[in-house]
Amino acid sequence: MSALLRVEDLRVRVDARRGTSFPVDGIGFEIGRGETLGLVGESGSGKSLTAMSIIRLLPTRAVRMDGGRILFDGEDMAGISVKDMRRVRGNRIGTIFQEPMTALNPAFTVGFQIREPLRRHLGLGRKAADDRVRELLEMVGIERSAQVAASYPHHLSGGMRQRVMIAIAMSCEPDLLIADEPTTALDVTTQAQILDLILQLQESHGTAVLLVTHDLGVVAESCQRVAVMRHGRILETGGVRQIFHAPQHAYTQALLESMPARNAGKLRLPTLGEEVFG
Repeated sequence: MSALLRVEDLRVRVDARRGTSFPVDGIGFEIGRGETLGLVGESGSGKSLTAMSIIRLLPTRAVRMDGGRILFDGEDMAGISVKDMRRVRGNRIGTIFQEPMTALNPAFTVGFQIREPLRRHLGLGRKAADDRVRELLEMVGIERSAQVAASYPHHLSGGMRQRVMIAIAMSCEPDLLIADEPTTALDVTTQAQILDLILQLQESHGTAVLLVTHDLGVVAESCQRVAVMRHGRILETGGVRQIFHAPQHAYTQALLESMPARNAGKLRLPTLGEEVFG
């Protein structure tokens, strides 16, 4: 499997009054075409900063990439112009952000926010874009697509907003989808629906997925490979079966032991003889 995304020795630097820190400190991993990689770790481990580095959307000027390479389809994302990066972001790389209420613009309708990348990246006319908006909303399981397209984000539930974010992220059929904690703050039933939807869309479009999460249960059911991250470094990388059945690092072992569902026998872990498709 050829690598679609290869991260090499990535460092992210934060300059603050108290000094300089490296919340991402020399990490590396790769994702093959059509593959799902889970980037897992506790809060503050550097997972989201890693994801935002890939699409060059680090939060402030005080936070910046300080070394390494991010090779997407062989091209270093750190070296291309802002204009070229805008062509990649939202077109070849789609992103589902952690909190849809803050990621969606409250001043514009849902339809407008889905339509914009279609017109910008694909050059669709207004009518063709409107038709595609309705198709995308239906694709992510939203009924009454015309009504929802005319709604503003605050009119929708958390699960509906997350589905809209997925529709935006998948609108241009990207090669890579970055899902940053896509089920945060959702109830258990909606979480399962959202994860199933992401995986269905991945299977139908052949999209590679970087799934950023702290939930090992989500990883067990959704990913093919796992990278375990802590304090800005990747401690262990391997297939899902390997990580869950024979973890090598003490921190990975502690994460697995801390899972209530695992200890209670409620989580269906992949067995050593089965494949996990993501």
